[in-house]
Amino acid sequence: MLRTLNELLRFETKDPRLKLVSLTSVDLSRDLSVARVYFSLLDPDGDPAPVKDGLERASGFLRGRLGREIKIRHVPELRFAHDDSAAEAQRISSLIEGALESDQNEEQQ
Repeated sequence: MLRTLNELLRFETKDPRLKLVSLTSVDLSRDLSVARVYFSLLDPDGDPAPVKDGLERASGFLRGRLGREIKIRHVPELRFAHDDSAAEAQRISSLIEGALESDQNEEQQ
């Protein structure tokens, strides 16, 4: 499902807000009626709100195409959520680098 949705976004959608987005994971509810789709931005400092709006506007199209591509009887409702783990990892990495530089400066003095 994740691979198919990524391909649909890349090749089938025309919304410019959806060009620099990558879907990272899909969580299905127990009854398979809802799929929570997590997305990340290729620009970690970008605003996820317009992208989420674009994804929500395209959800009907994506559901229809998804049903045809993976041939399932009931296609789950798509709900989108921003996955900020890449930005958080970058922030933590910057903090670690800053701490290491601080330690090196103290050792040199």
